[in-house]
Amino acid sequence: MDEESGLIAPDEIAYRLELTPAELKVTYNALKSLLNDFGHDEYDVQRIIRSVIDKLPPPQSIESIDLRLPKRRTRL
Repeated sequence: MDEESGLIAPDEIAYRLELTPAELKVTYNALKSLLNDFGHDEYDVQRIIRSVIDKLPPPQSIESIDLRLPKRRTRL
């Protein structure tokens, strides 16, 4: 961090995040959707999104995560 400005440098780690398997899968899918939404002229944003996706575990392991939530009790 730059002591004078208090800003994070471009190559510094800005934040660390711990995710459950379900949160990881949702995050991965959200990033993939975001990547698909950007146009051809937004290469800089696409590059950043890809760099974040590349930091995640391999796609095969993420895609195998089961998101089925436990069934809720029926209401009376």
